[in-house]
Amino acid sequence: MKASIKSSILFIVLLVFAMIMIFPLIITVTNSFMTESEIVFNYGMGKEIDGFVNLKWIPDLVSLEQFKALLFDRMQFLIMFWNSLLLVLPIVLGQAAVATMAAFALSQFQFRGRDSLFFIYLMTMLMPFQVTLVPNYLAMDWLGLLNSRASIILPGIFSAFGVFLVRQFMIGIPHDYVEAAKIDGAGYWAIFYRIILPMSRPGIAALVILVFVDNWNMVEQPLIFLQDAYQQPLSIFLSRINEGERGLAFAAAVLYMLPMLFVFLYAENDLIEGIQLSGVKG
Repeated sequence: MKASIKSSILFIVLLVFAMIMIFPLIITVTNSFMTESEIVFNYGMGKEIDGFVNLKWIPDLVSLEQFKALLFDRMQFLIMFWNSLLLVLPIVLGQAAVATMAAFALSQFQFRGRDSLFFIYLMTMLMPFQVTLVPNYLAMDWLGLLNSRASIILPGIFSAFGVFLVRQFMIGIPHDYVEAAKIDGAGYWAIFYRIILPMSRPGIAALVILVFVDNWNMVEQPLIFLQDAYQQPLSIFLSRINEGERGLAFAAAVLYMLPMLFVFLYAENDLIEGIQLSGVKG
């Protein structure tokens, strides 16, 4: 009886926290279907001074004008959307390739200095992003890659986080599989491709999702490395919406969240399993 009461109380507390966390998302989605006049009435001039706004869940009149304006009248939105894909997809694919190969070496090979090398990876990962931003800028300037997508893609591909995550997953794969494959005459590439990669699928899926979400939301890199506004990603778009276009801001926020939502829903189980196993092993 006591256990049931405790479980009920815990459920209610968690439900309250979940509602608090999801409340801004619900407001954003519902307000994106409101007309501009209704949004101005709820959040218009003077509301900020008084300190009170009308938080409405259901629009008085459902309208798709905000989405129509973004998708058909504002070419800048679509341009920045494709810019985001052109930046994020190479980073995701490149980091997955580099991280899996490096993790394979750090987890399955025995060589001098392996642990020290992995420790350096950890130190690099623990550094704040702002610490590595200046060296990256100087390196891209020296290579002549500033104001190009390569200035963002290259540092993103060689991130230490991906190596750490996949290595923690691969290190739990029994080494007997590798030894048995060697006895059968398989080379390292065959072992990597036919044994390690299939067994590491949840860890790689977790990496892909986390890297996609992290780079889809990047702000500092494009602001610093990309001076051309037509090359900047969608994450910069919301900051450039005018004060009188709050309806567009709500609609843009919803469209901005959709790719991340689809990616998460598609591979939710792999993400949970990959993170759990990566955290337990090693």
